[in-house]
Amino acid sequence: MGKIIAVANQKGGVGKTTTAINVGGCLGVLEYKTLLVDLDPQANASSGVGVDPRGVLSGSYEVISHEVRASDCIVPTSSPNFDVLPTNLDLVGAEIELVSAENRERRLKAALEEVRDSYDFIILDCSPSLGLLTLNALTAADSVIIPVQCEYFALEGLGKLLNTVKIVQTQLNPGLEVEGILLTMYDTRLRLANQVVDEVRTHFQDLVLQTVIHRNTRLGEAPSHGESIILHDATCKGSINHLNLAREILQKNHMTRMRTEDKYLSHGEA
Repeated sequence: MGKIIAVANQKGGVGKTTTAINVGGCLGVLEYKTLLVDLDPQANASSGVGVDPRGVLSGSYEVISHEVRASDCIVPTSSPNFDVLPTNLDLVGAEIELVSAENRERRLKAALEEVRDSYDFIILDCSPSLGLLTLNALTAADSVIIPVQCEYFALEGLGKLLNTVKIVQTQLNPGLEVEGILLTMYDTRLRLANQVVDEVRTHFQDLVLQTVIHRNTRLGEAPSHGESIILHDATCKGSINHLNLAREILQKNHMTRMRTEDKYLSHGEA
């Protein structure tokens, strides 16, 4: 059964979609079959992996509405072992329509059950709000990654999101865990960035992931090519950061596999 990880923060521009696309791409390269689910009406995750939202006839909106099955909407990306359940602009209306829907917070959870066993990981890219779409993601997820940019207002709203996670744990999804707070857009040249890193680590300690995502030009370019960073430039700092993040997630979940060359060496030595 695949692990479902939501990438959420109600603040915009903190690197949610970048994180969702690239950790998914890196997990795929590490030979873990991964599905990216686009739950943001802006559809940036879809376009970021090469799917034009204007051409998506059935996507996450139709899946949440239970009009179609998730498996009928999934398409492969150019990255190995990495598929996407894209969205179209109709998702804008989902927040309003879900208000009166039966079991409105559990619609996504029910829809993903059909495909969960087909993947090692399912990554949910959430919208920058704490509305019903994000609530559906947190209810469906096993854990949540919270990207936080290394800038002045980094902690603004973080307490509110963690409080929302607690409410979801209490009322909707007792198994939900915080996979980790992920520090993003880190610039080593800025004293403020270093101060933010220290402050977040002091406040939240073990909740903070060890991996830090640096500012990187190639990372910003990749979505315009419809590629994950590992496919766009495997040697850049953005690729290395996200590979490290993927490995850290695997280690936290006790899912690391012996590499092929390690198997060969150990066999040869035996």
